[in-house]
Formats: sequence, structure tokens, C-alpha cells
Amino acid sequence: MEKYEKIKVVGRGAFGIVHLCRRRIDGSFLILKEIPVEQMSRDERLAAQNECQVLKLLNHPNIIEYYENFLEDKALMIAMEYAPGGTLAEYIQKRCNSLLDEDTILHFFVQILLALYHVHNKLILHRDLKTQNILLDKHQMIVKIGDFGISKILVSKSKAYTVVGTPCYISPELCEGKPYNQKSDIWALGCVLYELASLKRAFEAANLPALVLKIMSGTFAPISDRYSPELRQLILNMLNLDPSKRPQLNEIMALPVCIRPLLNLYTDIGNVKMRRIEKPLSYLQTGPHGRPGGRVPTNRSRAMYTWGSGISAPLRLPMLNTEVLQVSLGRTQKMGVTKSGRLITWEAPSVGSGEAGLPGVVEQMQPQFISRFLEGQSGVNIKSVSCGDLFTICMTDRGIIMTFGSGSNGCLGHGNFNDVTQPKIVEALLGYELVQVSCGASHVLAVTNEREVFAWGRGDNGRLGLGNQDTHNSPQQVCLPGEFEAQRVVCGVDCSMIISTQYSIVACGSNRFNKLGLDKITAGEEPNPSNQLEEVHSYCPVQSAPLDSEKIVHIDIGTAHSVAVTVI
Repeated sequence: MEKYEKIKVVGRGAFGIVHLCRRRIDGSFLILKEIPVEQMSRDERLAAQNECQVLKLLNHPNIIEYYENFLEDKALMIAMEYAPGGTLAEYIQKRCNSLLDEDTILHFFVQILLALYHVHNKLILHRDLKTQNILLDKHQMIVKIGDFGISKILVSKSKAYTVVGTPCYISPELCEGKPYNQKSDIWALGCVLYELASLKRAFEAANLPALVLKIMSGTFAPISDRYSPELRQLILNMLNLDPSKRPQLNEIMALPVCIRPLLNLYTDIGNVKMRRIEKPLSYLQTGPHGRPGGRVPTNRSRAMYTWGSGISAPLRLPMLNTEVLQVSLGRTQKMGVTKSGRLITWEAPSVGSGEAGLPGVVEQMQPQFISRFLEGQSGVNIKSVSCGDLFTICMTDRGIIMTFGSGSNGCLGHGNFNDVTQPKIVEALLGYELVQVSCGASHVLAVTNEREVFAWGRGDNGRLGLGNQDTHNSPQQVCLPGEFEAQRVVCGVDCSMIISTQYSIVACGSNRFNKLGLDKITAGEEPNPSNQLEEVHSYCPVQSAPLDSEKIVHIDIGTAHSVAVTVI
């Protein structure tokens, strides 16, 4: 395990535990399946060995890639590709009742079709094809078949006799105890295609006998007539009760309904989309004598500027030919998140880097910056970034928090005060899905999708809201008043505020100049000195009019003042 760092458990299969890991040499993510062979029966050990054997035979862009296997503490470890986009079953579930476009269905289907064709060409039966075993890349555009634990390699026999697989996807011949070959995988593929078109399984029942009756009779709800007759007929053909009447994979690929998406697959996957379409020559500006002049700019691209700290006028920053959606500043950091989910940073060139001015120039008129992408986030899609003093926190689209920079005050949340040069996952929060994070100068707040709030870092003035002024180097859950449900967290230099789902506010920390609105002030009256609070160590509702009665959607905190945006 010296090559890999375990991040978290992402699943528990029939034969073992599935870990998300990071490869130490390049920081890329992968899956490590841990199979405790000593605790398994002979058949289970053979099944685990079978998965390694099958994965070694397969090499296809739509099949989860096998890296290696090795023994570790009496357990078989299988290293394989990580697909961060979740399963096709989760993708379908999130659609609720909103049917997919036919083009999207066929885009997914032909990829599964090609992967299964590769599997069958290697004389392998998958035997457990289902939407839970079909994974997606981070953009949810490329599918990859996984989980070959019960696959069967056909050597001399042309059929397999053991009854395996998930009941909802089992073919009629299996229900009758008959042998099956590739046509049973085609039945399961038909079930997957039906699920893509209907957002529900073709065959479901309260118990196994009722399910078998449904499968044996071939009865399932009709497919929506919004889809073409060719697609609906393909599903019916693949779910034919007679295996001999189900089409072969090469016959399916030759159907007109599949040819166009197959061609699109080979021409479109991996293409680079243009952010801006160049205008034709007719848009050139005409000079006084009818000659074309310079091009008239019709679509201005986004630009980044910085100013302050000696830069009097806004200075345009280099962009690395990318589009930046969000930025954050720390004491020395300038960080951004690109449209493609990467972290970008702007830095002053180091001395001797070749960025000096012309010979004889004592000092440059304006500071210069260089931009670069941060390495170490391979396979990770960054959603947002927040900077504190000398440390940075970023959040992925899967709700995972990663931190790096100075570990002083415990701001990185790793349970120590060590500095970290590359983004590292905050392991204490792996059991939660984070939706928003905010950094102060030396403390951090984060809110989960369950409306829980965690705080860590420097505790002076009670800015963490934990009822004391202690410093914490790992995330601590915050106690919120009453029925308060957190929606957004905001960190100031020495204080914090939280906006609820009902747009009310609670605050803690330094209330200098009543910047948190914690002094009890009614409209039109002078504040009473006895009602003024210097600081609070736990979260309290704001009491100053009009903030105590307004619905607040956004707020930001300075060193001695705040600004809020209300609902109209």
C-alpha cells in the first residue's frame, strides 16, 4: 500500500470493501477493492480470482480499466479506474419523472453496446449487467461497465449453467433453469435500455415468485410514444422471451436507429468545445474606401483584473485560455475555479525566473503575474474555492472538502498544525456532503446538505460559535438555536454569521461597532449602552432593526462593518 493513500470507503460489495484511494506518485484517484480471501469459502476465492482474470483480458474505453492486484494483510487488493460521475442508476433516479431525450438515451446505449461487444468477443459473459454496474465519468457523458465479479469466461463450453445476477435483470431462460449464453446479457441490456427510456425497471414485484411470473410472461409497462418507433421496437426485440429471436450485438449496431449515435460517438467524444464562434468575414469593418479594416468585436470574452497593494489601476491577469467562474483572495493567494472544474492561481514571478524588465530599468512600472493550474486534482471537479490567510479550501462537485497551505491555527482541519503543499481531503468530513464553505483570516465554516454546520481554526472572540474561545485543528459540529436550518455560512476576520433556509441570521464572535447586529436596537431609537454586546461565543439571532425582521439572502462582514442583501 506504499503506492496508494486510502481516502474513504465508497461501497461494500458481495466479496469485500471498496476504497477510494489516491496514487501517491501523481495524486490521481483510483478504486481499490479489498477482498479478505482468508475469510472466504473456496467458491468465493475463485470468484475473486475470476474478477482479476476477466479484468486482465479487457481493454476498452467503456470498461473500467484494471491496473493491478496484490496481497496486503491477507487480503486481495484489486486496483482499478475511478469513475467520479456515479452510477447510471443514480443518474436515472435524479431525473425524477423527467424523461430523457432520445439522443441522450442512444448516446449512453451505444457506449454500453460497444463495451458488451468487446466483452463477448473475449468469450466472456458479464452476467450482472445493470444500471448500478454502469458508471459515469465526471461530466456524465462517458459510460463505463464495471463489476465483473460473477462474469463467466467460456472456454470449451458455449453456455453457462449457474444461476447468478440481479433478479430484476434475469432472463426467462434462467428462471426456467435452462443454460444461457450471450443472449442473456442482451436481455439485461434490453432491461437497461428500457430503464433509460422509462426511468423505471422493466420488471419489478413485491417478491421473487411474482417477479419470476412477470419475467416469464414478458409483461412490462409500455414505452412512451415520445420515442421513435424504431427505439421502441428495439427494446421489444431485446426483451423477446425466446433467446434465439433476440438480436445479436452486431445486428443491433447495424440498425439505422444506432448508426448515427455510433458515428457521433467516434467523432464527438474528446472534442474541445469552442467558447466563442468566430464571426464570418461579412462582419469585418469597412474602411472609407471600401477596404476591410479590423474585426469588430461582437462577443467579449471574460477577463480577470486585480488592484490594490500598490496596484493603483485594475491590472488584467493572464487566463491560460480558460474561463474562470469564481475567484477568492487570501493574504498572498489569488485563486480561481475554471469552467472545467480546475483550480487556477496567479503568482508574482520569482526572482531569476526570466521575467525581469529591459536592461537598465531599475523597477517595473506595474507588477506582473503568471497564471498556472494547480496540480494534484486529477479526476476531481472543483466547484468552489475560498482563501484565508496563507491557506486555501476548495470543494468538489461531490461535496468533498480539500485544503492546503499553512497549518497554523489548525485551519486545514487535518487534526494537526502541519503545512500541506498539495490539496488534501479533510478526512473528518468524508461522511458528509458539503454544499458551501467560507474562510475567515484564520477560521473556517462549512455547511452540509443536511443543514449541519462545522467550524474549525482559531477560536478567539468566540468566532467558531462553540461556546468558548478554544482553537480546533479538526472540524467541530456547531450547535444552532432552535429550529434554525443553515443555508449559507459567512466568515469575517474575527466573527461568523449563518443565513437560514428562512432567510434569518445568527451570528457569533466580535460584535465591534455592532457589525453583527447583536445589539438590541429598535427602529428610530438610540441604542441603550446596557444592550450592547462586545462579543458572543455561541450563535445568537440578530436583534438590531431592521435586520431582525428582514429576509436576508446574502451578507458579508468587514473588520468593523457589514452589508446585507434582502429579499425584495
